[in-house]
Amino acid sequence: MPKAYVVAEINVTNPDGYADYRPLSTASLEQYGGSFLVRGGQREQKEGEDEQHNAGWRTVITEFPSMEQAKKWYDSVEYTKARAIRQQHSIGRLLIVEGM
Repeated sequence: MPKAYVVAEINVTNPDGYADYRPLSTASLEQYGGSFLVRGGQREQKEGEDEQHNAGWRTVITEFPSMEQAKKWYDSVEYTKARAIRQQHSIGRLLIVEGM
C-alpha cells in the first residue's frame, strides 16, 4: 500500500494564537501514525511565481502509512480542533498526496 504525504504551506498571521496549534497537531499526528519529514526550516524557491513562497511562509510535510490513514487524521476529532486554531491564526494551503 502506498504511503501518503500531507504537504502544507503556511503563513502564521498570529504567532501567539498559533502556539496552541502545535502541541495539538503533533499529538494528533502521532495518534494516526504520521511523522514529520519537514517542519519549517530554510526554503529556497527555484521556479514559479507564487506569492506563498515569499518570506514568512513555512513548508510542513508529514508522512502517513496510507492515504486512508492520512484522511482519517485530517478528519479526526483531534485534528479538527487543531485545524480550527490553525485556520484562525494563519493562511495557507494543505493537500494530501499519495506516494510510492
